[in-house]
Amino acid sequence: MVVAQGTPRGPGTGRRCRAGAVTAAVLALVSVQHVIWVFSPWPLADEETLARVVVGVPVDRRPDAPLTLGIALLLALAALLVAAGAGWVRSVGPRWVHRWGLRIVAAVLLLRGLAGFVSSGAAVAGLVDTAVPADFLRADLALYSPLCVLLGLGTVLVAFRNRRG
Repeated sequence: MVVAQGTPRGPGTGRRCRAGAVTAAVLALVSVQHVIWVFSPWPLADEETLARVVVGVPVDRRPDAPLTLGIALLLALAALLVAAGAGWVRSVGPRWVHRWGLRIVAAVLLLRGLAGFVSSGAAVAGLVDTAVPADFLRADLALYSPLCVLLGLGTVLVAFRNRRG
């Protein structure tokens, strides 16, 4: 779709961004999964597998419930910011807070994804010595890092859409 110069963008303009909707939905689902992990290792078999594959630590070093719920809350807030920026929900608060919030979410997701590719890739290639379980390294390279980069790029699209004002 071609947008003429001066056409309003962002929350409340009636234009919706599909990439932002997908990004917000996935962030919300990841948030829900973190809440589930406070109570259950689902979809994995047990707590030991969850700690090893998802966090890359022994079960006795797994993050506690408050930390996991904090991550779930941050992911939910990120989903809300992206959904509002994409025009799917109403934005609340000053526009500058929203714009900077989107930029921060995008930066965190992109940095996490890129750092995962570098650190896990180096460990798998044998360039660094690590005690991180191979299950986590494989999952990080195949799922976690690519997902973070894609979510970061989706958030960049929404942030770019909301760059003015």
